[in-house]
Amino acid sequence: MQPRTTKEFFDTLPARFDADAAEDVAAVYQFDLSGPQGGQFVVSIADGVCQVREGSHPDPQVTLVLPGDDCVGILEGKKDPMQIAMSGRLQVSGDLTLAFQLKSLFLTVR
Repeated sequence: MQPRTTKEFFDTLPARFDADAAEDVAAVYQFDLSGPQGGQFVVSIADGVCQVREGSHPDPQVTLVLPGDDCVGILEGKKDPMQIAMSGRLQVSGDLTLAFQLKSLFLTVR
């Protein structure tokens, strides 16, 4: 069953996490999402484990600010993050290497 809300989508991430792809990755991603699918989510990756919670983190390595529907589209592999960034709908701060690596850490929903 496809997630219908951003929260439902973020709740699926730990099960879709690819621990092999995340070898040696330790990072905290802050998602600040706007629009009808908005909200704040923290995705923490350490020791081959992904944890997700609602809210904000005081010191994330990467912060992504974008509309919620664009975020879900990127992580599902249905939207191009470069196009969204070029349109000004995606703002990334922090470690850009970790930001570019994010999508590869999760298995794509098919």
